[in-house]
This record gives sequence, structure tokens and C-alpha cells, in this order.
Amino acid sequence: MNFLRGVMGGQSAGPQHTEAETIQKLCDRVASSTLLDDRRNAVRALKSLSKKYRLEVGIQAMEHLIHVLQTDRSDSEIIGYALDTLYNIISNDEEEEVEENSTRQSEDLGSQFTEIFIKQQENVTLLLSLLEEFDFHVRWPGVKLLTSLLKQLGPQVQQIILVSPMGVSRLMDLLADSREVIRNDGVLLLQALTRNNGAIQKIVAFENAFERLLDIITEEGNSDGGIVVEDCLILLQNLLKNNNSNQNFFKEGSYIQRMKPWFEVGDENSGWSAQKVTNLHLMLQLVRVLVSPNNPPGATSSCQKAMFQCGLLQQLCTILMATGVPADILTETINTVSEVIRGCQVNQDYFASVNAPSNPPRPAIVVLLMSMVNERQPFVLRCAVLYCFQCFLYKNQKGQGEIVSTLLPSTIDATGISVSAGQLLCGGLFSTDSLSNWCAAVALAHALQENATQKEQLLRVQLATSIGNPPVSLLQQCTNILSQGSKIQTRVGLLMLLCTWLSNCPIAVTHFLHNSANVPFLTGQIAENLGEEEQLVQGLCALLLGISIYFNDNSLESYTKEKLKQLIEKRIGKENFIEKLGFISKHEFYSRASQKPQPNFPSPEYMIFDHEFTKLVKELEGVITKAIHKSSEEDKKEEEVKKTLEQHDSIVTHYKNMIREQDLQLEELKQQISTLKCQNEQLQTAVTQQVSQIQQHKDQYNLLKVQLGKDNQPQGSYNDGSQMNEIEELKSNQELLQNQLAEKDSLIENLKSSQPSPGANEESSATDSARDSEQIADLKQELATLKSQLNSQSIEITKLQTEKQELLQKTEAFAKSVPEPEQSETVTAAKATDVEGRLSALLQETKELKNEIKALSEERTAIKEQLDASNSTIAILQNEKNKLEMIFWCCWLIRIRKYFH
Repeated sequence: MNFLRGVMGGQSAGPQHTEAETIQKLCDRVASSTLLDDRRNAVRALKSLSKKYRLEVGIQAMEHLIHVLQTDRSDSEIIGYALDTLYNIISNDEEEEVEENSTRQSEDLGSQFTEIFIKQQENVTLLLSLLEEFDFHVRWPGVKLLTSLLKQLGPQVQQIILVSPMGVSRLMDLLADSREVIRNDGVLLLQALTRNNGAIQKIVAFENAFERLLDIITEEGNSDGGIVVEDCLILLQNLLKNNNSNQNFFKEGSYIQRMKPWFEVGDENSGWSAQKVTNLHLMLQLVRVLVSPNNPPGATSSCQKAMFQCGLLQQLCTILMATGVPADILTETINTVSEVIRGCQVNQDYFASVNAPSNPPRPAIVVLLMSMVNERQPFVLRCAVLYCFQCFLYKNQKGQGEIVSTLLPSTIDATGISVSAGQLLCGGLFSTDSLSNWCAAVALAHALQENATQKEQLLRVQLATSIGNPPVSLLQQCTNILSQGSKIQTRVGLLMLLCTWLSNCPIAVTHFLHNSANVPFLTGQIAENLGEEEQLVQGLCALLLGISIYFNDNSLESYTKEKLKQLIEKRIGKENFIEKLGFISKHEFYSRASQKPQPNFPSPEYMIFDHEFTKLVKELEGVITKAIHKSSEEDKKEEEVKKTLEQHDSIVTHYKNMIREQDLQLEELKQQISTLKCQNEQLQTAVTQQVSQIQQHKDQYNLLKVQLGKDNQPQGSYNDGSQMNEIEELKSNQELLQNQLAEKDSLIENLKSSQPSPGANEESSATDSARDSEQIADLKQELATLKSQLNSQSIEITKLQTEKQELLQKTEAFAKSVPEPEQSETVTAAKATDVEGRLSALLQETKELKNEIKALSEERTAIKEQLDASNSTIAILQNEKNKLEMIFWCCWLIRIRKYFH
């Protein structure tokens, strides 16, 4: 500042210096001074002069300031002054009142300086690198400068940032800055950066912008927040509008669910500040961006379903039926609900079930229609209700049938307590207010759109005109009002209704032509030379008459196709008729209505055409022109072709029905196949489980055989070879016993044969007696041994029988434990059969063992009998022995006596 004071103070001593000279000297000091303090003071002085002398500072100092940014990055203070100075030069936001000598500054001064700055792309890259500095005095002026550059020359600066490495990512870090000033200005910077640039919008979105912005909105209080919420919502609109990729990313990221708390405003009669109204208005517009009719149908449908599933549509309907809501918010809410339900059957069904909190409760549709036909309601609100009704009926044949049914005699409430939608539409159709006539006619036309059934049903509607007079049909009443010469808006609405009603409905055409006054009225209207205001009505009358020709089934002899064309040629002229028909598409309001489905008109007098009707005109204008120019022969040929086509159509319809039936049968068969597949999978699982169970049982059986073989090997096991060995061993033991018994029998016979006579020698008798005693003792010992062996054999046989019974029980239990699979595969059945065969073999072997054991028991009994016989023989021998002993002793006594005598 010393340098600046010296420059400015020198004015009193010498010649007065101009501002340009002062700025030049400051620039020289910035460029040539070696001291950082001097350069910093010079840049500070340039900053103070930059607002008032914007042009001079910009021309002389911009290059030096850019050089400071490049060379003095270590000093945050001088960098901050340089960035502030550049911002004052480039920005148009803070211009002060200009003096007379500054009138040469044009409005594009900022853009010119911006163009100079970005001419070298390195300058923008340098600015992006400075934004990485955390110092407040560098980062904040850097954000403001870059925002100003984007405002001046947005596309050029966007392209430079886009090609800069990590350029967008650096800017996204601003949203995470803890200093609210930088964060909020960062939101403004991203607004300017993302405007009309789809590539940058995608990068910003994938840098987690949605998450950060929604967090900021929540932190600031949602709709109750301040200007920051508004800025975030504008940035979200920039990211989502006309960007299908970001819309899909927003939906897939479950961010729609986070929008529901925005609309939890409740039923409040106060607390609607201007900022809250602005915020809520932007929030509603953001919802409409996601479900706009201009989006791809698939994307719109998925967002509509997500809004219903998360409860967002329900919350919007709550606001719709709440009291105390400002008119502009209510209007925008109606438009938002309209597009959320448009073409989505689930949402349309829910909307049909919504009731207003009145006593008694009334459907929301009825309450809204009351506002539409009420001329005291605001015009924009009535347009919004009409749009809501159109969206409710769009591709909704169920809803169309419900609306038309309220007009039929069987469903009209005779008490008059409750008002139906049909009664409100009829009331509006025949009201004295032309806007109500137009809205009601268009609404009723949408109830008939692409629905031949309801067009025929509407022919049944009868209206009571006055007491004592017979009722007239709704079709006749419309033509009566049309012929009375009402306002143009009313006639246009009725003609659009009649054209929609008669198109693609020969029965309605016949009813229309049956009234002999209708055709003369139309031809009279078309033939007259009226002013420009009436030309639109003439064109619509020509369209209605053309529809009566094109969709005529020639059921009325007086008004066949040929007779109507002859009538046109005589009274109007074909060329004149075609010219009048062309008035419709050439009207100035026709192209405006054909652009968007929403009826958005600046004032009531602009409300002429409906969007769906413009599509009908585009479809029918050409075919009617061709039909008028066709000769009778061509008509006959066309009739023949039509008949042929109808026959073909009937055949095609027949085959379509057959195909439909076959499709149904195929669907049923597919369901049966899927059911059988499920059952097959279940059975496969069951078979697998059963196979594993059988394998487990086999393993357990084998293990049991091994265990039984180890535990009872001497007594026998479940092994067939060991059982046969034991049986053979028992047989050999039995034979051995029999041999021993035979030996004993021969021994006994020898003893019998060797008995001495009574008169034998006494010494030989004594010797024989001693030898017999030894033999008898040996025989007793052998007999005892034989008895013990026989007892052990008996015990073994008993054990074998017990083991045989256990084996039978375990085998039968094993056979019962094996489950029989139902409807199993062939392989599993074979395995089960194999197992059953093995079990049968085991049972057969067990039976054979039983027979053999029985034979052994019989042999044992025989051996026992032989043993008993042996015992009896031994007893006899013992008696004989005793007798011999007695004889011996008697002989001995006799000899003793003889000796003593």
C-alpha cells in the first residue's frame, strides 16, 4: 500500500495522473518487483480498483495476474487477491453504477474477458489445481471465478474441464467441504457446469452427487430448508432432466425412496413461507422429471411403480386432499399426480380408490371434477384437473368403463344425494360457461378414446330435457346444442367429442345419421363462406362428415357412402371440402397442442385443441381425403376388398383364438411340466436320500456281520462259510461220539463173552476180576468224558439256535426299515430289487440253517437215546459184575471151608 499511496499522493505535487497510468504503474510493480510484499500490495491495489475501473484493469492487468497465479502459489494471500481481481473483471453480477466516461462498456464485456482468459486452456487447468488448496482465501475466490467463467462461456469452459484430467472430480470435492459458504457456492458452480451437457452430467452423477445432494437437503430440513435446498434441487434437475442414464441410475440407487419425506407437510393452515413454496414446487417438478411422458416408456413405467411401492404417490395424494395448501402448490401437485399415474394401471387403480376427507367421503376424481366445471376456480387449476382426468383414463379401459357406467340409467343415483363423475361431466357439457363445455367435452372424449365398447355403451345414455318431454339421447343433445349457434369454444369441444365418438364405431355413425337434421346442418356449415373465426368450425364439421362417410356401414339407404359423397359434390364440391378439412391442421393452435399431452394454455381463449384429438386428425385427414375422391366402382372394389379382409380377419381371428387357446394350453402344460419337474426334483431328492439310507443300512448290515463274526466265532456267525464249517465240525464230533459208542459196545460184548463159568479156576477168576475192575473204572471215566462232551455239544446247539433266532429278527427288522420309494427312477428300482433279492437269499439261507439245526437237534436226540442205551448196558454190566463178585466170594468161601474141613 505504500507504493499505492505514493502513486496516488503524487497527484498534488505534480501533474494529475489518470487512472490508466495508475493501473499501469501497479501492473509494472507486479511484474518487476522482487519483494513479495510489494507484489502483494500492488495486487491488492488492483483488486480495489477492479470494480470501478473494470475495463482498464482487465486490459492491462489480466496477463500479470495470471502470471502471479503461476509463480506465487506458495503465498495464499496474493493468490486470493489475484483471484478476486479476476472475478471482478469477468463477472457481471456485481457491476456498480457506471459513470459517463464508462458508457463504452458493453454488456458482453465479461464474455470478452472470459474468452481472453480461456484462450489458453492452461489457465483453466491452473484454476482447477488451485481449487485443491484448502485455504479459504484461495478456494472460495477460485470457486466464484470458475462459476463466473461458466456463466459467461459455458460450453467452451465445460469442454476444457471435461478434457482436463480429474477436472470434474476435483469440483465434486467442494460438496464435502465443511465450510458451508464454499459448499453452497460449490453447488452453484456445479449448476453452471452441468447445464446442457450430458457427458458432464453423467460424470457428476457417478461421482456420488445424488447421495451428497440428498444428504444436504435432509440436513437443511427438506422443504423447510433455505436457499441451499433450492440450489440443490436445481442441480438435481440439471442432472436428471432429459438424461435417461442418470434417471435409471437414480432409480436403481433407491433414491426415489428418499424423496418421500420431502412431501410430509401435513394438513397445515399456516407455515407456508415463500421459500418453502419454492422448494416444494421444485421438488414436485423433480418428480415430474422422472415420470415425464417424453421419457422412454420403460423408464417412466419403472419410476411410476417405484413411487407407488415406496408410498410417494400416497403422500402426494395426501397433499392433494389436504386443506390450506397454496393454490400454486396444489396445481403443481395435481400435475405431478397426473404424470405419476399416466398409463400405469396399478397407480390408476389406487388413484380411483382415493377418497376426499369429507362427510360422506367422496372419490377424489369427483372432487377434482367439481373444481374443473366450476367457473370460479383458477384457470390453471382447472387445466391441471383436466390433465389429471386425462392421465387417469390414458390406456385405462377399466377406468373408462367406470366413468361411462355412471351415466347409464342402471347406475344413476335416483336419490340425488351423491354426485357421480358422469353427472358432473354432463352438467359441465351443457353449462353456460364455454370453458366448462370444452373441458367436459374433452374429458368425455378421453373416456371413449380407443374403446369401441364404451362408444356403444354411451349411445344408451338418455337425458331428461324438461318436464313432460320424452328424454333424448346424449348424442342427439350434443347435436342440438351444436346447431343452436353457441360460442366457438363450446362448438369446438362438442365437435371434437363427436369426432372421437364416431371414429371406428359404425353403430355410432348410424345413430348420428339416423337424425335427418344432422347431415344438412353439417353441409350447410361447410358450404357457407364465413369469417376466419368460423373456419375452424367448418374444418371440424368437414372432419365429422368425412368420418360419417369413411366409417359408414351403408346400413341406412338414405345415407350410404355413395349418396353422402354425391351430396358433398353437389352442395360443397370435393375440392372445397378438402380445403375446409385442411383448416384444422393449419390452425395456429394445432401445432402447439400436438407437442405435449398437458393442456398448458396462457389464457382460456387459447384452449382450442386437445393433444389426443390432434393425433386423431393426423390419422384420419389423409384417409378421408382418399375416400372423398374415390369413385363408386372403387368403393365397390373397396367394399369387396373389405369383405375379403373381413373374411380374412375372421379367419385370422379364428386362428388367433385358436392360438390363444393353444397358448393357454401351452401355459397350462408348461405349468404342469414345471410342477412335474418340481415333483421330479423332490422325488430325485427322496430317491437320493433313500439310496443313501439303503447304503447306510447295507453298511450297518455288513458292520453287524463283522461284529457278530468277531464276537461269536466259536458259536457261529452270519458268515455263510463259517456257519457251514461249524455244522461240519458238529457232524464230525457226532461221528466221533458214535465211533466211541461203537467201541464201547464192542467192549461190552467182549466182556460178556469173556465171563468165567461157575466152576472155573479160583486164581484165574481173581485175576479176571481185578482186570474187570480196572476196565470198569476206565469205562466209567470214558463215559463221564463222553457225557461232558455231549453236554458241551448240547450247549453249542442251544447257542446256535439262539443266534439263529437273533439273526432272523435282525434280518426282518432290516427288511422293514428299508423304505420303498414311490415313483422312483428305473435305476433306483433295480437297486431296490437287488437288495430285496439279497434279503430273500439271506432269508433262504437262514431257513436252510434252521433245517440243518433241526437235523442236528434230531441227531442230538438220537445220540442221547444211544447214550441212554449205553447207560442201561453199563447198568446191566454192573449187575452182572456184582453177580460175578458174589459168585467169586461164594466160591472163595466154599474153598476156605473146604480148606479148613
